[in-house]
Amino acid sequence: MKFSISFTGQVEPTGKTAIALTLLDGVPAGLDALGEVRDTLSRAGETAGFKGKLLSTLDVIAPSASSADRIHLIGLGESNSLNAHVWLRAGGRAAALVGRARKIAVYLDAPGSTPDGDNAADFALGMILGGYSFDRFKTKGREDDGEESEVAVEIATKDPKAAETAFAARKAIADGVVLARDLVNLPANLLGPQEFAEKALELQGLGAKVELLDREKMEKLGMGALLGVAQGSVRPPYLAVIEWNGSESKEPPIAFVGKGVCFDTGGISIKPAASMEDMKGDMGGAAAVIGLMHALAARKAKVNAVGILGLVENMPDGNAQRPGDIVTSMSGQTIEVINTDAEGRLVLADALWYCKETFKPRFMVNLATLTGAVMVALGAYHAGLFSNDDELAAELSDAGETTAEKVWRLPLSEDYDKMVDSRFADMRNTGGSRFAGSITAAQFLKRFVGDTPWAHLDIAGTAMGAPKTELSRGWASGFGVRLLNELVRAHYEDRD
Repeated sequence: MKFSISFTGQVEPTGKTAIALTLLDGVPAGLDALGEVRDTLSRAGETAGFKGKLLSTLDVIAPSASSADRIHLIGLGESNSLNAHVWLRAGGRAAALVGRARKIAVYLDAPGSTPDGDNAADFALGMILGGYSFDRFKTKGREDDGEESEVAVEIATKDPKAAETAFAARKAIADGVVLARDLVNLPANLLGPQEFAEKALELQGLGAKVELLDREKMEKLGMGALLGVAQGSVRPPYLAVIEWNGSESKEPPIAFVGKGVCFDTGGISIKPAASMEDMKGDMGGAAAVIGLMHALAARKAKVNAVGILGLVENMPDGNAQRPGDIVTSMSGQTIEVINTDAEGRLVLADALWYCKETFKPRFMVNLATLTGAVMVALGAYHAGLFSNDDELAAELSDAGETTAEKVWRLPLSEDYDKMVDSRFADMRNTGGSRFAGSITAAQFLKRFVGDTPWAHLDIAGTAMGAPKTELSRGWASGFGVRLLNELVRAHYEDRD
């Protein structure tokens, strides 16, 4: 569902579905504008036991005292608990109530609150995220022209100009999340490494600089780890390098690196058939990075940032790498491939080293749908966080609390490091045990970051198939875009 959102000081509900907000310790907002419907809603609320609890709803169809076709009330809970995330969730809840309506009037300002442009902008962002669906390949139930239906939303708020200004940045973030979700949802026959690389090139239209390293360039750089993963596929690999230079600062850029395995069969160590179709989403880390870079460029963030996408396909083939093969990474370190299904860390090894050596960044954050083990530890409610820098780890944790894209820090230790040592090479690509699988993967990656402050986010449980929320009702969540945007906004943008 696509929303066309505008802000106004007053809106007439005639011929529209109306949405109003209410608090446990207040009365519904905007009801004066709805005419004599207050008594009708109060009576309906008493009958239904609606009191305004957080995200509770009351639906009144064709109220006789109003010109609106129907009115939805959404509870906001206690006024002293209102924050940005409540407004965001309320917007997502509103999106779920739209149904077949094509015109929506929203009366935003709840009595007892202190509404401002940010509240309205957060609510609108929540509507966009909550209204997202991926149904482009369904032929039934679509509009005659096959286009996604658009819903006109007018949000009445006390300061519409401030709301418009605040929403411009939120819209950039929303577009980044939607881009990430679309990429993860797309089937692998339509989104391989080359198609993903072409998506990166589109960011040039927003002012970003994009360079694509093909197989020949990566061979010259000695990226044997990444290329080893790709050698079983007929589809060529790419390393996409996206630069956004929004600051005049001479400091080194900040950097984000994403695992982009566009489909992962497991290679020769092939996965079981059950749910293998989900491995079209094994590029969720790269999707988050390109979504972030889109958001930064679209909102003209005052920061210098680099996004690097390692784009490959892992297939079984007569030319595929075998268990027991030894490859040489760009760093010069050698890796014994114990399991070809532990391929994401091989891709990231060369991508991280390239990033470190080329850009000398202030820090690096990599994202990857890396291990099932992190889901055993954390389920699908937190991403695993590993870091060699306490300050960066704390900033990511804070950003997770702010955006509700939560992370949980797990340990790094030399004791675990021993588990990835190899008899025949400098290291092996698995820990050789079913224990501490997400930790040994992080220990492997740590060998390719040197002294650069670094964090690894294992998003296997949160990027796809995560529990549905008001803001994410589909399979792909776009996890990481809002988290990292908040990290940048809160700590690394130039201040006026």
